Amino acid sequence: MPRGGANFSSEELVRVLSHYDIGVVHQAKALSAGNRRAPKVVVVADRGTYLLKRRPRGRDDLDKVTFAHHVQTHLAAKSFPVTSLLATHDDERTTALSLENHIYEFFQYVCGSRYDGSTEATAEAGRQLATFHRHLADLDHPDDPGNGNGSFHNASMVRRHLQMISRDKRTAATRKMQALSKSLLIRYDKSAARVDRFGFPSWRRQVVHGDWHPGNLLFSGRTIIAVVDFDAIRVDPPETDLANGMLQFSIIGDKPDPADWPDHVDEQRLYAFLNGYRQLKRLSQRKLHSLIDLMIETMIAEAVLPVAATGFFGHLSGLDFLEMILRKTKWLRKHRKQLTEAMLA
Repeated sequence: MPRGGANFSSEELVRVLSHYDIGVVHQAKALSAGNRRAPKVVVVADRGTYLLKRRPRGRDDLDKVTFAHHVQTHLAAKSFPVTSLLATHDDERTTALSLENHIYEFFQYVCGSRYDGSTEATAEAGRQLATFHRHLADLDHPDDPGNGNGSFHNASMVRRHLQMISRDKRTAATRKMQALSKSLLIRYDKSAARVDRFGFPSWRRQVVHGDWHPGNLLFSGRTIIAVVDFDAIRVDPPETDLANGMLQFSIIGDKPDPADWPDHVDEQRLYAFLNGYRQLKRLSQRKLHSLIDLMIETMIAEAVLPVAATGFFGHLSGLDFLEMILRKTKWLRKHRKQLTEAMLA
């Protein structure tokens, strides 16, 4: 488990696993992946290999997790690649275990490989997102499935966090951070307004994944065998998922220092993801025109929330990270026409 992350005590593991019928446990090994506040353990037992996950305290409620499990069960019934949930032996209908103010999930473990960055794997990620949206298009849902996050588009929460950052006294470069936050807010507002002019408020809303990125997909070769992490599901136009996926699969950030990250995206991967998606779902020209601005919005939203909370993005300086985000949003805005014309071709 990464330093500073949450983990399971031996007593907690025994208590939780006692609710599942898996036989004798032979091994339990921490898995350091994903959110450090949501510890995971790979459990090897008589009846198989499993993954136990504890949801972060105070972030999720049982209704939200239950709905996420309902979505996964619905997808599994349509043969979509999701990991199988285990029910407790107390109640075969219960897959979200609530104990002492914690919520636990227990899955069949899937051994897959990570995204290799290839055009083929990128197109596969786009196709599977389109399949995901098609399978969930008619799923009944509450207006808010309990995630509390809402859309990244035109969100008051994003603006509040940008204002929090501008007032943060934790950094010696306060004036620089204030100017940076102001520039990001201007770009966020302009992109949100432009997306609305293309009709966003009237677009059809449905259940979306909310966090479609390479780390949440497991591959066998260049075929996706499991989509994981349904913590961010929400009700939103599916184009928000598409724009976020286009960003996540095209962004270039492979150096330790964000100052060394290039401004541009990987255009080949961006188009591969979009074209994979469009093999199964058609998009109107108005929606295609909105995608670059939605990418700008999601990039800003994803960056500012953790920086406002901690002053950092992961282990990276919040100031350095937001400076990089500003450079990338400027590049997207400058090349919006060129990128959009290529999408329309």
